[in-house]
Amino acid sequence: MTIAVIDYGMGNLHSVAKALEHVTHENVLVTRDARSIQGATRVVLPGQGAIRDCMGELERTELSGLVRELLANQSKPLLGICVGQQMLMDHSDENGGVDCLGFLSGQVRKFPLDMQDTQGARLKVPHMGWNLIQQPNAHPLWNGIEPGAHFYFVHSYYVAAEQDEQVFGTTEYGNVSAHVAVGRDATFAVQFHPEKSARDGLRLLENFVQWTP
Repeated sequence: MTIAVIDYGMGNLHSVAKALEHVTHENVLVTRDARSIQGATRVVLPGQGAIRDCMGELERTELSGLVRELLANQSKPLLGICVGQQMLMDHSDENGGVDCLGFLSGQVRKFPLDMQDTQGARLKVPHMGWNLIQQPNAHPLWNGIEPGAHFYFVHSYYVAAEQDEQVFGTTEYGNVSAHVAVGRDATFAVQFHPEKSARDGLRLLENFVQWTP
């Protein structure tokens, strides 16, 4: 039993791997070897930085086709984290516009720069820190995690999914309701960093390890 964390040169790979090792006795492997990824029982797609760089590195390391195959087949659980969530959508506005993997219908939008909180103070972009998450749809990865639990974020762009049934987590930042957990079938993806989100983040990773779609 192996969990493969895809190493295409972008993402908080070893922090994610350490957090997974904390919640499971399964082998956790950070790898870019296609055969190892194909042979794994579960797969994590991390991401950090600009979407153009992430998509470019996925192509450069010749892992793009494998990831598309995994998404098409849905033969094993896959967890996307941070830009790994954004990459699953149709298109991102970042870097002048970048086509993504198109597994889920929707766009990746930039937070407006003129947002204010309820007291009229300007909100910073990137959105950085702890924010509460509501759960508009139930999902096994929320088991043991209360609606309104806080998770840790660092992002300037957010997902706007088109299909409500694919939205499993939302957070409010200014006047934006960001879709911070999305998925379908054997794939689940989050904008926040579970590996940095204390007890509830570890619980979500533990739920992923135990999830049988």
